[in-house]
Amino acid sequence: MKILQIIPSISVVYGGPSQMVRGLSSALASQGVEVTVLTTDSNGDVGQPPLDVPLERPVEENGYQVRYFRCSPFRRYKFSLGLLRWLAANAKEYDLAHIHALFSPVSTSAATVARSRGLPYILRPLGTLDPADLQKKKQFKQIYAALWEGKNIAKAAAMHFTSPQEAKISERFGAKTNDIIIPLGVQRPELPEAGQVRAKWGIPADRPLLLYMSRLDPKKGLDLLFPALEALIEEGVDFHFVLAGSNSQDPDYEKAIRSQIEESPLNSRTTIAGFVRGEDKLALLRDADLFVLPSYYENFGIAVAEAMVAGVPVVISDQVHIWSEVEQAEAGWVVPCGIAELKKALKSAITDEATRQQKGSNAQTYALEHYSWRAIAQQMIAAYQTLLP
Repeated sequence: MKILQIIPSISVVYGGPSQMVRGLSSALASQGVEVTVLTTDSNGDVGQPPLDVPLERPVEENGYQVRYFRCSPFRRYKFSLGLLRWLAANAKEYDLAHIHALFSPVSTSAATVARSRGLPYILRPLGTLDPADLQKKKQFKQIYAALWEGKNIAKAAAMHFTSPQEAKISERFGAKTNDIIIPLGVQRPELPEAGQVRAKWGIPADRPLLLYMSRLDPKKGLDLLFPALEALIEEGVDFHFVLAGSNSQDPDYEKAIRSQIEESPLNSRTTIAGFVRGEDKLALLRDADLFVLPSYYENFGIAVAEAMVAGVPVVISDQVHIWSEVEQAEAGWVVPCGIAELKKALKSAITDEATRQQKGSNAQTYALEHYSWRAIAQQMIAAYQTLLP
């Protein structure tokens, strides 16, 4: 089986959705699937240099190949004529294309090219079909869907959703679709020795460490989290908060978040870590006592799954679409999007160490069984096989 994975970028600056393609491709390759990833050299905003990678030739990576193409002529939108030309010339050599991201010019065009070449394709929307998300730039998206994306959805061999809730609420623009629901996967991390983060920032060993590690974005519920934490301080609850994340596409929002913390009672209880990766990320997961993500919308919540597989209990909103799994596994606390509810859950989690540890153990057990890349790859291969001509 020869599969194309097509995504605008796999740079780490774009977070979980991009990195998921690497994990999936490696897992598929380990089970005998021949995988080629088509992507661009985009590496953040226009002011950032592109990825330093070989272009338009195969790059071997963990059992699969990546072909990078220059962003041109519209670098800001991660568009690449070179990628589309290559796809048009080579589509017939592959059995199926798995296209990640909607309302992205290169992904939209790739679906059109695949259709013109008779190559079946799956679309993974990455949350872009959520009604709330569609309200952003609403008129533009309506026109975009009418001209291109609606037809791509209607003609897709399948739509790939990562949770039942995402599939339930997603807009199809009047099309009837064949839906497959397969979650994202996570790799069990090799965590470092405990205490590195606490030693680095002078956090006492007996002070609960509360971790937010995700993109800084209005939809993540920071406007709920900060007041909830400030209320806990007023009640005398002891904790240290680490804010890990950035937003290269909206630096003004990131700056505003930093300023808000500096002017808040949270300032003395908070470490702003910025964007973390590699050993720094693992060290944070090792020392964290609790992970929090009160988002207004998450089609899956890969950061939540990463915390779970590291054995960290979670406090999430019921708009993170793996909330039912978290609740079922007793892996954390699930709350509606409200300050009072979030504060109550955080207080319970922070002050009850025994329950926190038990939920962390439950979280890891569930994640290893349900979110391992091997299990995800097996489900994906079975789905691919049902779609092949």
